[in-house]
This record gives sequence, structure tokens and C-alpha cells, in this order.
Amino acid sequence: MEIEQELASITPQGETLLTIGVFDGVHAGHRYLLEKLQQRAAEKNLLSGVVTFNPHPQSVLHPHNQLPWLSNLEDRVKAFQELGVNIVAVLTFTPKVAQLSAREFMSLLKKHLKMQGIMVGPDFSLGRGGEGNINLLRALGHEMRFSLEVIPPYTINGEVVSSTLIRQALIQGDVRRVERLMGHYFYLRGKVITSDKRGRVLGFPTANLDIKPQQALPGNGIYATITQVDGKQFPSATNVGTRPTFGEGKKMVETHLLNYKGDLYGKEIRVEFVQKLRDEQRFPSSEELKIQINKDVRKVEALLAKDLK
Repeated sequence: MEIEQELASITPQGETLLTIGVFDGVHAGHRYLLEKLQQRAAEKNLLSGVVTFNPHPQSVLHPHNQLPWLSNLEDRVKAFQELGVNIVAVLTFTPKVAQLSAREFMSLLKKHLKMQGIMVGPDFSLGRGGEGNINLLRALGHEMRFSLEVIPPYTINGEVVSSTLIRQALIQGDVRRVERLMGHYFYLRGKVITSDKRGRVLGFPTANLDIKPQQALPGNGIYATITQVDGKQFPSATNVGTRPTFGEGKKMVETHLLNYKGDLYGKEIRVEFVQKLRDEQRFPSSEELKIQINKDVRKVEALLAKDLK
């Protein structure tokens, strides 16, 4: 079985304390759990480990109801490593994996990852049909000799932080709230692709991002953003939307970098969303659009002056 081959290739150099999940966005709640995981692992002289899945189980179990993702696999793994987790096990989620019982899955973790315990949230479940809830996992722990610790939900202002809550705030364009819930700016990363160069004609050249269709996006509008390119940061004004002034219907993400000189085509850039400036709107003429863009740029300069000092 593929999952067993993947687990067998990891070979941890000691016994482990694990947490399991997708961790989409690696938000503030995830970071709280991972911090507790590392603290407890250190107390027990164990290695800390994350077991995560690719693709998202939802895309396999409910292919016609795909969740937009907040972060791709590469960014999730990088975040785990930066947070100091000792082991990251990425398992390919397939229909066969979905049919594993909770007992079978935990047996594989015991066998290959030297699992001595798991740490999860109160709503956690795994295994065929989600059978492996907290009660079953506790019973399996007694039988198979692994510990189970349930970490209470992480809240901000009385709200339980979750990827679902973040997606809702993102759709509303409330990127300030998204930042609070995630513990960092929401960002998009991608290559700059060729566009129709309308921005250049208006005097505000833009970089058009190649965004994967399953990527979660902020609601349509103009945002103050920070764009990273070639290891440097630039204040930027980013449009998420359909460019109604030109009658175009395809949703795009394009950003104008202030004070940047050079060719961005083919480069990978990262755009961090700091604050929404306004809704996207249709202008009677390109000249009036140009006037508004100039106002947007001035707002970006004022908003981000402190962030980029």
C-alpha cells in the first residue's frame, strides 16, 4: 500500500508525539496546538511530528464540493519546519486511505513513526467514515499503548479560530480580521504571467499572478499589499476581480508595485494583503479609472509607510 511505503521512508530517529490534520493556512489555532505539541514532546523526551495529507481529504471524499485552500502543501510544510516541528509526514490521501479504519491507521503510525502519543483538538476524527473520534481514540490508546491529549479550541475575542472562519472573512474582504485569525498576513504566491498590459497603458503597470483555481482568494476589491520579489519588499496596490471598466469577466489578481523598476515576467512573487481600500467598480472612462488608481496608490503609500521602514 502506498501509505505504508510513504511512512516507511520517514524513519524517525526516536519515539514521537504526533498531531494529525490538514492544517490549512497554518493559522493561529494550529500554531497554538503545534506549540503545545513541542512543549509536551520536550517534557517527554520525544520528537514532535505532524502527519498531514495531500490532497485535502475533502477533495477526495467530496470531489464536487471542493474547499478553496488557504495554503498549498509547500507552504504548509515550510511553516511546520519554521515552527520547529521535528518530523513532517506528508501522506497521499486516496480512496484506499479513506477506507482505513482508525485502528489500522493508528497501527501504521505506531509501526513506522514510533508513535507514543497524539495531540489533537476536541472535534478531531479520523478513519473510515470519521469513526475515530476522541472516545474511540482514547480506547485505542489504552489498548495499543499510546497517549491521547485533547487541546481545547483556540479563541480570539470569543471566536474559535478555524479555517472555515478565515475563508468567510476572506470572502468578505476583511483581511485585517484574517490577519488576526491567521497570526500573519494572508498571502498569495505565484509566477507573473503575460497580460494585456492595460495597466502599463494607464501608467500603472501591473503584475498578473498565475493563481491555481483551487486557491482561496479575497473578495473582489482593491487592497493595500506588500509584494516580495527577489528578496525585497515593495508597497503595492492589488486588484482582485474582473476589471469591469474593460468589460472582462475572468477573475484575476494583479498588483502594481510602487517604486519597482525591472521586468517581473516569469518571476515568482508573494503578495501579502494588509487592508482593503475599496470595492471594485466600473468607471465611465479609462481616464477616470486612472485618476482613481492614482488615489489608491497614494493611500497605499500612506498606509504602508511604517510597515516598510
